[in-house]
Amino acid sequence: MRENIGPLLTLPVHEALLAAREAGVAVLECSLDLGRSMATVEVSASGWVWNGSHFPFPDTCKDRTIYHWDGEGFEPVARFGTSLIKLVPTQWGPPTFEIDGIKMLPTAQVSPYADAERKVGLIQPRGKVVLDTCGGLGYFAAWCLRGQALRVDSYEKNPDVIWLRSLNPWSPDHAGATDAGALRLTNGDIVEHIARLPEGSVDAILHDPPRFGIAGELYSQAFYDQLARVLKLRGRLFHYTGSPNKLTSRRDVPREVATRLQRAGFATELNGDGVVAVKTGKPAQR
Repeated sequence: MRENIGPLLTLPVHEALLAAREAGVAVLECSLDLGRSMATVEVSASGWVWNGSHFPFPDTCKDRTIYHWDGEGFEPVARFGTSLIKLVPTQWGPPTFEIDGIKMLPTAQVSPYADAERKVGLIQPRGKVVLDTCGGLGYFAAWCLRGQALRVDSYEKNPDVIWLRSLNPWSPDHAGATDAGALRLTNGDIVEHIARLPEGSVDAILHDPPRFGIAGELYSQAFYDQLARVLKLRGRLFHYTGSPNKLTSRRDVPREVATRLQRAGFATELNGDGVVAVKTGKPAQR
């Protein structure tokens, strides 16, 4: 896991620091790493001290925003390029992220980190080479490493999302942690890279694409055929689909995905908000 990122502020932590100042409390126990651990903070009228460094109270601290220390002040963990990419706090501790206001990970009823643990368990990563097609914040990769995967080949096309990972203490460290050799993170589009991967080169696949309306190419028959090509026989795949409202979208995305995977040579089973598939090598009739 990531270490020494620096203090991260959310509105509840900021309010707790202000309340301690108003009450004249000199020492406060709080989390400055989104719930991963507790820290001892010395509070004064001008600011607070953590790990020997002094930090001022920020002028603004908004809800649904995480702030990091940039050396001069607290700034939101967000970037605006072609889209607004933002790290967003959750009640669970591990954050989610948004692209133009669209939440990328489930958070309503479960921690996105715990959700990733369950889904990674479906592909049984121990001793396997795992292809992680859409890396995001790296929660799938983190649980693969904890599950003793031999190697995780992860792809993330958006460099701003990789920047979010660098400030998220719940994301795996792909550049300095003891397990870094097992995680290979590529800043690139899996649609372009998968054609270069050797046939039968991975033991399992985790596919967590953005919703269909944003990234339809990641739900295409051509892409599923490539997933089948690079996966070993009897290899397992978990494909996140979400649970779109069939009444409003007028389509059953999970069953559409299952049908295409069957055509690519998988046996499939609907599982929660996704599809579990095993490569049989026997494509269904097209």
